[in-house]
Amino acid sequence: METVRNAIRMEHITKRFGSVVANHDINLVLHKGEILSLLGENGSGKTTLMNMLSGIYYSDEGQIYVNDQPVTISSPKDAFDLGIGMIHQHFKLVDVLTATENIVLGLKDGDKLDLKKASRKITEICERYGFEIDLNRKIYEMSVSQKQTVEIVKVLYRGAEILILDEPTAVLTPQETDKLFTVMRNMKADGKSLIIITHKLHEVLEVSDRVAVLRKGEYIGDVPTRDASQQSLTDMMVGRAVTLNIDRPEPVNVTPRLVVEGLTVYDELGVKRLSDISFTANAGEILGIAGIAGSGQRELLEAISGLYPIAGGSIRFFDPQKPDDKQGRELVGMDPMAIRKCGVSMAFVPEDRLGMGLVGSMGMTGNMMLRSWRKGKGIFLNRREPEEMANRIWKELEVVTPSTSFPVRRMSGGNVQKVLVGREIAQDPAVLMTAYAVRGLDINTSYTIYNLLTEEKMKGVAVVYVGEDLDVLLELCDRILVLCGGQVSGIVDGRTADKREVGTLMTRVGGGSTDE
Repeated sequence: METVRNAIRMEHITKRFGSVVANHDINLVLHKGEILSLLGENGSGKTTLMNMLSGIYYSDEGQIYVNDQPVTISSPKDAFDLGIGMIHQHFKLVDVLTATENIVLGLKDGDKLDLKKASRKITEICERYGFEIDLNRKIYEMSVSQKQTVEIVKVLYRGAEILILDEPTAVLTPQETDKLFTVMRNMKADGKSLIIITHKLHEVLEVSDRVAVLRKGEYIGDVPTRDASQQSLTDMMVGRAVTLNIDRPEPVNVTPRLVVEGLTVYDELGVKRLSDISFTANAGEILGIAGIAGSGQRELLEAISGLYPIAGGSIRFFDPQKPDDKQGRELVGMDPMAIRKCGVSMAFVPEDRLGMGLVGSMGMTGNMMLRSWRKGKGIFLNRREPEEMANRIWKELEVVTPSTSFPVRRMSGGNVQKVLVGREIAQDPAVLMTAYAVRGLDINTSYTIYNLLTEEKMKGVAVVYVGEDLDVLLELCDRILVLCGGQVSGIVDGRTADKREVGTLMTRVGGGSTDE
């Protein structure tokens, strides 16, 4: 029997940030030639642990071994010298340079950089592992999956034998995910060792050999993937039995709430971002919006909510309080304040949590007050209602924070998202629009959010859900509108549509069924 050799051993690793213990006495092993999935809820310490392996943080206690030799990793350069490369969620590429220039950037290769020689070496790497990339293409001309490919090739070019991928499939189509997994298996077959951080359990089961689980900064254990299921892994992550069902009741009293016709928008540089978009968001229904990153999802929601200038088209709101109104209220030309003043109750969870959604220096209560301060009479504000709302969200969504006055910018991304989603749902809107409501959230909290959205739907709210996980879109939504390059490529029934069909619509305009 072949002896299992270790690529990485982390022993008794502890990392503190002030009084917060992010990792406590963790022992983790990565074997040579294996794909290890690292799982855990938000704030469980996954990224912190990997940042110590890649040289971004330095551990307070414990020892790291590479190839069973004790090492000190105090910078990303130390990690590279030891053959460790991390592909982060947010790419670190220079947009105006080509793929080749990005890959060799910052490397000392003698006195003169030979781009032809570098291109030959990069081409060999691409052919060996099955990467598809145009090396002479500029980064700004590339899709998200192509940029990710450049990042992976970059660390391989630098000699990485151990690769850490942080949420690598977050913004990929099913077809792009399949390609990535094929490449990962090719790297494993070549003797590379890989760690993948992901929240998507079906992907964990598909691509990894072993799964390691963290909970509240501590190492819970690991299991061979062949012995695991989505349910068993979730129970390990959370520490108790969790129900993994998205309830999708049949819509009742479905009536048009928001009718969008011929919507066209241009950005500040004059580039067309949305072209002739038409659809209806119905009360009592969840309308999903699918598309690869940058297909116009953000511009669509911001245009509807009055935050993005509109060049043409119509957005009509049908007030549930005025059932006899057949014309609806035209929203084009109104800013968010005007929309609210005319009695349109619309809630919006934006993609940019701290940039657009919340004030980072304020606590939960302060951020709740932002939504209700105009109700105050005179110079005094009513703090009681926002405080009650903050406490309710804190308890129901299990927000990890010392108090409701703790600044939200000091919370983890997942907890910031809980505050934002909770606040918007608490407004009792007629239309609720969410952009990536569960991005960065662990599976347990994600299912809480899905069920909250379904509750809103059953109250007669028109819910518009922009998501990146097609499995969830197909399980949660009643209808799915697919965007490709700023155009509608199809509208499909969430109950009968196939994942591949939606994936195909995401990459080409036209050819889809519509059920307006």
